[in-house]
Amino acid sequence: MRGDAIESGRMSGMATDHESNDRAADLPEEMNPGRSREPVDLEAGIARQVRRYRNAAGLSVGEMAARVGISKAMLSKIENAQTSCSLATLGRLATGLDVPVTALFRGVDAEREAVYVPAGHGARIVRRGSRVGHLYELLGALRGPHKRMEAVLVTLTESSEVFPLFQHPGTELIYMLEGTMVYGHGEAQYTLRPGDALQLDGEGTHGPQELLELPIRFLSVTAYGDHTSE
Repeated sequence: MRGDAIESGRMSGMATDHESNDRAADLPEEMNPGRSREPVDLEAGIARQVRRYRNAAGLSVGEMAARVGISKAMLSKIENAQTSCSLATLGRLATGLDVPVTALFRGVDAEREAVYVPAGHGARIVRRGSRVGHLYELLGALRGPHKRMEAVLVTLTESSEVFPLFQHPGTELIYMLEGTMVYGHGEAQYTLRPGDALQLDGEGTHGPQELLELPIRFLSVTAYGDHTSE
């Protein structure tokens, strides 16, 4: 954290974009983004979905082929990813299965990332507040164009001081877990207790103003628009 009256970085204890990229590269193994699934080619994805929906409907290959108006051999090839379907055939399959055409493409999209962070394994972010008892624990960050959100667990202890106000792009959600504090946003003040939530525009000046009951723990989630995702 910086000691300026208004920080132009993200939320209290959160790094600039450059710092965030460096930080993501050093995440512990538990926080490294994982792949939610292996990529699936088009024919295999359609085959899997057609077979799954047909079985769910309790139809045999012959019954399904008759309902759709294609040969049993053709349906068998489709379900075994041995042929490519025309758009007309896909439409007939979807109608026969009573599902939207898009349902036959589920699982065919590009691989997606996910970040899993076991309890207590978040990456510690060192900021000015760390020297006076503030703890900032990064709860995962996706890389690249999908880096549109950051979640940080913030802990303020009895040795903490109330910091100046902060300002950053995006929308921030604060969810109180423990303790009580007065949090300011613009001209407004909010007394936050466990279970309370405060959603705010990060462009408005904000930050803790009074620490009433320590220790204080809260989750801060900041979402950024596409133009700030890199």
